[in-house]
Amino acid sequence: MAKLGFLGLGLMGGPMATNLLKAEHDVAVWSHTSAKAKALADRFENATYCETPKAVGESADCVFLCVGNTEMSENVLIGENGVADGIKPGSVVADCSTIAPTAARRIAAALEKKEVDFLDAPCTGSTPGAIGGTLTFMIGGSEEVFESVREYFLPMGQTLFYCGSQGMGLHAKLSQNLVLANMMQGFIEGMVLATKAGVKPELMLEVLNASAAKAGLISFKAPYIFDRKFDAAFPLKWMHKDVGLMLESGNEMKVPLPATSLVHELFGASIAKGHGDQDFCSVVTLLEEWAGVEVKR
Repeated sequence: MAKLGFLGLGLMGGPMATNLLKAEHDVAVWSHTSAKAKALADRFENATYCETPKAVGESADCVFLCVGNTEMSENVLIGENGVADGIKPGSVVADCSTIAPTAARRIAAALEKKEVDFLDAPCTGSTPGAIGGTLTFMIGGSEEVFESVREYFLPMGQTLFYCGSQGMGLHAKLSQNLVLANMMQGFIEGMVLATKAGVKPELMLEVLNASAAKAGLISFKAPYIFDRKFDAAFPLKWMHKDVGLMLESGNEMKVPLPATSLVHELFGASIAKGHGDQDFCSVVTLLEEWAGVEVKR
């Protein structure tokens, strides 16, 4: 079995690391919340608790991470006591976080000086996919390097898309999330409008599912909205962060994203109302408040 590392053990990273351990790989683990890493080390004999990201680098030939944002990723990889301070030449780092493509290229350049290869490998599937090992990964970097570590991804998800050079995995992920964010906003606007008019939400969902508007996101999220269950599978604060990255990329490449700009503002307003740690479908509550209606069973 391989000597792997995993940094970041939150809603996504915890289940991902667990699946690597269940596949009987040796995994060195670190989390900003040390109790999470210690709990995994207590649970699995093949898990090793590490006090620093540097220690993970020293222990692993391939290091995965899934952290919240660009700053966190840079800190744990190339910051003080980061993975780069301990990792061996010839190793691979695969970052499953959703960060800025420009930052991924910057990290890759820093690791290249250590003779370490870097893959941007963001994933989609939210917490249920992380738990079930059914995530979809979008990979940027050397295709040869990706193929050399492909098998290590498989306990976490077997749908793997090689997207091209460094940063291309992130561009694919951000484009996918752009569609999801705008789709969610369109869905909640339609549902609030229909509910205000007197159409039952369950009936409206049946109509959508029988029409060209049918979508996996809608079918999956609608019951949670109807039942007012906003526990996070994909926290709103992280979707808002991703939408910000989309706008940054659009600005860099001179691609106007007018609808996405508005969604960013609306999602930010929901966070200001205290919904940042809830699932991103909780954005419906802002529009409900404005309209004076609730989309519920």
